[in-house]
Amino acid sequence: MNVFDSTYQGILRRIMDEGEVDANRRTGHEVRAIPGMHFSHDIEKEGFPLLTLRKIPVKMFVAEQIWFISGARKPADFLRDYTKIWDSFTNPADVVTVAYGYRWRKHFGRDQLGALVELLKKDPSSRHAVIVTWDPASDGLGGTKKANVPCPYTFTVNIIGGRLHLHNMVRSNDMVLGFPSDVAGFALLQTILAQKLGVGVGVYSHSISNAHVYDNQYDAVSEMLNRTNEHAPIHLELPKNVFDRSEKKDKRLVDEIADPITAQYQPLPAITGLQIVL
Repeated sequence: MNVFDSTYQGILRRIMDEGEVDANRRTGHEVRAIPGMHFSHDIEKEGFPLLTLRKIPVKMFVAEQIWFISGARKPADFLRDYTKIWDSFTNPADVVTVAYGYRWRKHFGRDQLGALVELLKKDPSSRHAVIVTWDPASDGLGGTKKANVPCPYTFTVNIIGGRLHLHNMVRSNDMVLGFPSDVAGFALLQTILAQKLGVGVGVYSHSISNAHVYDNQYDAVSEMLNRTNEHAPIHLELPKNVFDRSEKKDKRLVDEIADPITAQYQPLPAITGLQIVL
């Protein structure tokens, strides 16, 4: 199997074998969970980290990242044409109050993502390229009740050895439904930033405070642990000027990015009946 599939199976197996079983009060579901889960994946050397043990919708995470880079927070603004995954988290005005891209570009009174690009253009050795999604004024800690708070809450970008590396920090990850799309999406963002800055793409790192599997996913996990797929590494070739075109919500980008991935992507069948636990 490719490296990412093997990594993913190893994480699932550890959760099922070693995870603490508990009841989640908010959802009413039993979970198996492990604290402090971490993995790293070298995109240049090991291929793009897209799960092949079950089918992941490619256009979904591609469109989502374009939407994030644009700084939008209404799914009707570009995203809903490709996925309705954020519709469960909108307020009555059809706004996702915790939309990641909006937090990156507008919410805190500065364009964090734009500033990151400018910083690393001027000083590629900087260790200050940190993006924060979590708003301590209202997120978590029993504060304002919301339908959602950010799961990936901060990430750091470093250029080391002429390659751009991204470390994603995640407070909570549904390892069956959320994790595979999060990894693919943020690895895509990493590759887009590397292109924008004219450097190679390096190591994607992912650290999770609470890595868990819900009880209604146990059968799906068992199925994936028994699957094997001799899949070649996936190599991501981006069209030109992806960052700038994403800012303009260029819809042609979705196919231009997704089609070369799909041409290489030969996943095992989708596992049907999976539902997001809210």
